[in-house]
Amino acid sequence: MKQMILIALRMTVLSLLALGVAYPLAVTGIARFAFPDASAGSLITRQDTVVGSALIGQRFETSRYFHSRPSAAGSGYDAMASSASNLAPTSLRLVQDVRSRVDMVVQSEIAVRRGDVPVDLVTASGSGLDPDISPDSAMLQVERIAQARGLDPDVVRDLVRRHITERQLGFLGERRVNVLLLNLALDALPSN
Repeated sequence: MKQMILIALRMTVLSLLALGVAYPLAVTGIARFAFPDASAGSLITRQDTVVGSALIGQRFETSRYFHSRPSAAGSGYDAMASSASNLAPTSLRLVQDVRSRVDMVVQSEIAVRRGDVPVDLVTASGSGLDPDISPDSAMLQVERIAQARGLDPDVVRDLVRRHITERQLGFLGERRVNVLLLNLALDALPSN
């Protein structure tokens, strides 16, 4: 019996060292070498200040910026509470939330009808932290932003087009626009 316990303890310690220490260190080391930016959180800095991550969505509420997808993470874009709402398509609350968000988009955007609002502007992502919106959602916001900043709408449209990320390998995922990167590029435009 004593010998069996010693074998079990040795296996436990060996497994702990191999799977709890060596393996995580090896994977972290490989990630740091192969993907240094992503493994460090894809942080974006401006003037030596971190302004966000290209991988985590943020809230932008003023009319001068592109707005992100709604977030169901905690109180909104809370990385510590990443989660979806878990509301089913038949949920009355989900239907009411989406209708309310559609109304807000129609009121805040210029000349937009209810049927023209892209679904990603009124539904939260699975994690609640999606940093991207569809190109249609970005284009829908161009007029409002151009008016708020005193810019030609064509300049803002061109900026959106330059920030569209195509599907990976031409067929994986969807075309998308990173909202933080787009807003930072918007801030870099010469203003009127």
